[in-house]
Order: sequence, then C-alpha cells, then structure tokens
Amino acid sequence: MIYSYLRIAWRNLLRNKTNSCINIGGLAIGITCVLFIVLYVQDELSFDRSFAGAGQIYQVNLQTNFGGLEYKTANTPPPSAISLHNTFPEVVAYTRLYQPGNVVVHNDAAADVAGHSFTEKRIWAVDSNFLQVFSYALLAGDVANCLKKYHSIVLTESTARKYFGDRPALGRTLTLDTAAAPYVVTAILRDLPANVSMQFDGLTPLPDNALVRRFSWSWVWTQLQAFVVLNKATTADPAGVHRLEAKFPAMVRRDAARAFARIGQPYDEFIKKAGKWDFSLQPLTEVHLRSAGIGTPYTNLGSIKYVYIFSIIAVFIILLACINFMNLSTAQAVKRAKEVGIRKVLGSMKAEMIRQFLLEAFLYTLLAGVLATGLLYLLMPVFDVMAGKNLSFTDLFHKGSWLILILVILLTGFLAGSYPAFYLTAFKPVEVLKGGGLFAKSIGNQLIRNGLVVFQFTVSIALMICTLIVYRQLKYMNSVDLGFTKDHVVIFPNVEKLPNGTETALRQQLSGIPGMRNVSVTSGMPANNVNLFTDFYVPLANGVREPLAKDITLTSYLVDEYYLPSLQLQLVAGRNFSRAYHDSASVIVNEATVRQIGWKNALGKRIRYPGNDDQTFTVVGVVKDFNFQSLRDTVAPFALFHVSSKTFTPILNYMVGSVDARHTAAVLQEAERVWKRWVPGVPFDYSFLDKDYAALYQSEEKMGNVFGVFTSLSILVACLGLFGLSVYTAERRVKEIGIRKILGATVRQVVGLLSLEFLKLVGLAVLIAFPMAGWAMNKWLMDFAYRTPMSAWLFILAGAMALAIALVTVSGQALRAAMRNPAGALRSE
Repeated sequence: MIYSYLRIAWRNLLRNKTNSCINIGGLAIGITCVLFIVLYVQDELSFDRSFAGAGQIYQVNLQTNFGGLEYKTANTPPPSAISLHNTFPEVVAYTRLYQPGNVVVHNDAAADVAGHSFTEKRIWAVDSNFLQVFSYALLAGDVANCLKKYHSIVLTESTARKYFGDRPALGRTLTLDTAAAPYVVTAILRDLPANVSMQFDGLTPLPDNALVRRFSWSWVWTQLQAFVVLNKATTADPAGVHRLEAKFPAMVRRDAARAFARIGQPYDEFIKKAGKWDFSLQPLTEVHLRSAGIGTPYTNLGSIKYVYIFSIIAVFIILLACINFMNLSTAQAVKRAKEVGIRKVLGSMKAEMIRQFLLEAFLYTLLAGVLATGLLYLLMPVFDVMAGKNLSFTDLFHKGSWLILILVILLTGFLAGSYPAFYLTAFKPVEVLKGGGLFAKSIGNQLIRNGLVVFQFTVSIALMICTLIVYRQLKYMNSVDLGFTKDHVVIFPNVEKLPNGTETALRQQLSGIPGMRNVSVTSGMPANNVNLFTDFYVPLANGVREPLAKDITLTSYLVDEYYLPSLQLQLVAGRNFSRAYHDSASVIVNEATVRQIGWKNALGKRIRYPGNDDQTFTVVGVVKDFNFQSLRDTVAPFALFHVSSKTFTPILNYMVGSVDARHTAAVLQEAERVWKRWVPGVPFDYSFLDKDYAALYQSEEKMGNVFGVFTSLSILVACLGLFGLSVYTAERRVKEIGIRKILGATVRQVVGLLSLEFLKLVGLAVLIAFPMAGWAMNKWLMDFAYRTPMSAWLFILAGAMALAIALVTVSGQALRAAMRNPAGALRSE
C-alpha cells in the first residue's frame, strides 16, 4: 500500500514539474534557514556549560550608585569574594581574575624557534585555584599547583607554539615586562573552546600584579572579576540564591566600612546620600547571553534578545514555505478533484486518501530536506563569516541536532500537507463528477489562500523594514557627531613600556614626522575601557572646603595639552591645558559634569578628591560632551586631568596623533623606525580610532548581516509562492482572457487585471506590516541612548520594494497569458 502511495506521489510530482520545483525549492530554503538558526541558537545556549559543576558557579556583580552615577558591573573590589567565602557557608569556593591590558612577553632564548617578543592583550592574573573552578582542558602540568608559585605562567596550546614552536614548553621561561624575574611555564592548556565567555592566552598568579596588591584592601577599586562556587543545597533550592543575596548588605556594612572611611566617605553617610553598593550573583551559564546592562570586560558575549529574534524568524520562514505548499496544493484542487471523486466511487476510504496526500507532502519535504542539507554544507562557511561563528557542518549530526533535522522534516511535512489533505478529501464525488459545486466550494478556500498570501508578505515586509532600520542605526552610529574626530587618528599603545621620563622626547620625534600632527600622550582613549579611571569627587561651594550637598562620580583620563587638538575636542568655556600654567591641580570637565553638579559658571570652581592627599582641583575649562563610550550609553560626567598631576599614578598608555590620509603608509613606516630606536624590545603596534569605535558594534553588525540574509530568503520564499499562484491563475483564467481579448481588451489591460489581484493582497500586507515592524524596532532601538529616528520614508521604501517585487513576480506570467492566441484558448470549447 505504501509503495502504491509513493508511486502515485512520484507520478504527480513529475506531472506538475513547475509546482513541484516551487514546493521543493521553497521548503528547502525554509528548512535550510531553520537548520542554520538551530545551530546558531544551539551554539549560543551551549556557552560556559562545558565546565564541571557549571550550575554551581556564579559571577559576582555589583549594583552601585556612587556620586549620582548608577550602573551594574561585573567588576568587583578585591576583598568582596574573600568576604563572601569567609562569611557564608553556602559559598564553598571563590576565584578572581584581573585583566591588566597589554603585556609584552619576550622569549630571549636563542635556541628557541620564536626568539622574539609579542604584545599580549589576554594574559590574565588569576587566583591559584582558577583552573580548578573552571575546568579548561589541560595538556601538560598539574592543575592544582601550576599557579601557586610566584612568577609561574600557564599558556594555551597556540600561545606556547608561538613562543617555542614544536618543542616542549613546560619548564621553559618567558620574560614579562611587568616583572624583572622570568616566568616559568608550569602548564599548557588545550586551545580554549569557542563557546566559553572567558577567552585568554595565558594566566599568571594574581599576587604577582603590583596594582592588585596595592588595592587589595579597597572596597571601591572595582577592577577584578569574581566568581563563587555555591553548595548543591543552595543551587537546588529555587529560592536559595535569593536568600543568600539578601544577607549581603549586612556583610558589606561590616567589612567595607573601614575602606570607605579611608577614602573620606563613611559608609553610613554614603548610604544616606542615596548611595548604593549592592552585590548580586549571576549564574555562569547566563553570563554569555544575559549580560545586557552589565558592564563586563569579556568580548565574547551574545544576547538572549537575538536568540529570541532568530528563533522567531526561523518559525516564520518555515511557515512561509509551508504556506506555499498549502496554497499551490489547494490551487491545483480542480485538477485532482475528479481523481478524488473516482477513487471515492470505487470505494476508497477518506482516511486512506488523507494518508495518500500526507505521504505526498512528506515526499516533497524529504526531498527538500536532502536539498537543504546540501545547501547547509555549501553555505556554512559564508554563514560563519556573517554571524561571527565557528560552526561546522558536522555539528548537524552531533548533540542531538540530527533529531532536530528529522523533527523539522516531519513537522514541516505534516503542517504543509494537512490542510491540502483534508481539503481535497472533503469533495463530494457526485458534485465533482457532475462538474458543479466545486467552484462555489472553492470561494471560501480562495479567501483562505489570499489570507495566507497576505500573511507571507506581511512577515516579509516586516522583516524588510526591520533590516532597513538596523542598517540605518549602524550607519547612524558610524556617522553621528561624537563630539570628537575619529577619522585619520592613529593610536600607538604600549607607551607605559617606555623608560621613565622619555615620553616627551618620543612625542616630539613623532610630531616631527611629515604628515603627523598634534601628537599627544594620554592614559585613555574613547572606545577603549581598559584604562578608564572612575572615582567620586566632592564639589566645593564657593571655592572653599565646604562641600555641596551631593558628590559626583567622574570617569577620567590623564592627558597633556595636545590631547584636545589631536581629537578636535571642542572647548565651550575656559582654556586648554598649557605649558604657560602650572596645571597639576587643574581639571577640564565636560558639560554633563556641569549639569549634574548644577554650576551656572564652572570656571574657577573646585572639586575635592577624597583619596590620597585630599587634593582639590580647579576647573579651567569645559569641553563639549563627547561619547567616550558607545552610543548605547548616555554621556556620563567626565574629566581630563593633566599628566603632571601628582594625585594619580600616571600610567600613560597611549600616544595619539592626526595623520594626513595621503601619507598614512609613510607615516607609519617612519613611526616604526622611531619607536624601535626608543624601545627596541617592545613590538610596534598601532590602531585607528575609527576602526576601534566601529568594533564596539560588531554584534549589531553581525546581527544586521544575518537579518538581511534571512529577510532576502523570506522574500524569495514568498515570491516563489506568488509565482506559483500566478501561474495557476493564468491557467485557470485562460478562457476568460481569450474572450476578453476577442471583445477588444488590450495586453496592458489584461496584464493589469491579473496583476492587480495580487497587488491588492501585497498592499494589504504592507498596511499590516507597518505597525508590527514599528513596534518591534522601537523595542530594539531602546537599547541605544542615541538612535536614528524611524523615518516614514523607510516604511514607504520597504512597502514600495515589496510591491515592485510582487509586480515583477506576477507580471511575467500575466504578460505571457495576455499574449496567447485567444483562438487556441477557446478551441477546446
């Protein structure tokens, strides 16, 4: 019986080649999109789950309101994790990490393969138990002891190969510019899997870092990331973690009081001023996807919002493909009505015929699934580049993905075939064989078909609008006035590696290079959060020591007098730093600082820094607000202090200058020669500010690329269905068209008549899609403090494009039908 069903299904497939190709092609595109999205979502949800006991590991986050600046961050004070472990029995272990930024690593052994230096950006300082909490795969060494001794270093497999080639690295030494003594390689890790949030190239003991030792007491120096391991009883109880978090405020009040007093901010007074210093726990398995709104140094993060978006798109695209199948199958009902009638007269049961039509749908879907698997194999490298992933075709046959493939084929086959099966088998044999009643019965089904077409184009047009707005927001972020110039600005890192006191001489030599202007030395740059210094200050009333009612938190850089002209920052009041003045106690603030404090005229006002020597700074200038971070955040209060200030440790990390675009290559070549004369042991490196800033929006750019592809495919699927229906309509109305032409209708009139039927449906879809897309994109744009307006012309453009695409799709068949000889169409009458 099944063989007979398959033979009939195959015969029908070959008899209707156009519809069969449209059905199989549409279903294949839909299944391919679903498989790509399934692999993408599966990869996103797998992050950080490979660690042993991942369900018991929690990241410590800090929610703070300090001096009017409220934010949530994964950066925590050094003592916080220790206090959590010592205070609460639920915390069975803790580990911390610190990312110091650029570290120059030397391999000076002449016999080694590498024998030279590299600037490493991902050498982390961690507690000795880090690799016991996070079970990265170890190739060599002892995981329990590899980080217990000072000046030991753990390398990943690729990093070890970079310095030692194929020779064994264990026990060999490397020199880090952060310490005089060499570091001994004590362990080698297998290259880190792509689906972990914490990506590094090497690890050193946390006590080795001088800055961490210096602030080990501080509850307000928030530069470490901390993780705690909770006992199973706490994590097994749905409310266990919340009960533990409720105990944290008492611990902070007890343990942080001395540290707050030491910086001139008694804790109780800080709380009375609406201050907030609250700790919370976030499951490790949620860090990758649920860190929106949490300041974090990890770069390998995703977004649960995009997982939801792409999952919804997958559902819509497969629905579009199924709708194509249903529409074309029911549209062909007239051709198969007599088959159904005869089979019923000969005794076929309705259930048997339903199975027949469902089996046909499964045959189409199976062929589409085979084609989709081939497309997946061919397009996987392209998708990886667009989505920033490292997926493999073999992933389809691991982790249960092959079950998803089978499930998708079965569900698609059932969904696509169920309506045609029940529709076709509902015909009454007497009415069908007499030739009457079928047309009247099909009117209701024609309305259903039209409704499905409207649904298809509603989804496609909504996706088109969303894609246009995403790309417009990306263009806006890259072209909006940031308050500074980012074009043709070159940045040289590793300035802190220079011999003490030589920064000025190097700056002067770089300034002398033809094509290089306004070279400045600074501790920080926009679009880079590595060296931001954030602390609270006390604005003083009338220039005396009497404080104003509220404190203020300022993010700041140390800069010289060339920094403002280098980035073309605009002064709105006062002056720039100058050699003509003693500016070690001067400060330049931005407009946001002035607004938050409430100064009418900021010049000459003073702010007090409670730390160190309780020094005060006089405002000598006000700079126009500039976006030193991404456009997701509003401009916060910001300050520029002079490099001569003795209050702060002057870690000058960068030199920055404007480059003549016509001579960029020559400037960089000469700059490298100058650099190597001054610091021959430090690799020459550089970046351009516009590229660094664009990198802030990589996730949105990848999302836009993927969105654009899936939008194009959804339109293609919808147009395939529209093309099939237009073919059917032209065939069904061939005699009507012949009569109209005999009565004097022109080709243009006939084409307009046939096209208008479908354009009305697309026009209705346009009206429905507009508010849907507007609501969705308004929700997405809320993530950005600065966003492009949703201009009406974007919606009009998408609607016009949809109508044009639909017109091109149906007009070809309409024109073909209109130009047929009417005598041939009427000959059969």
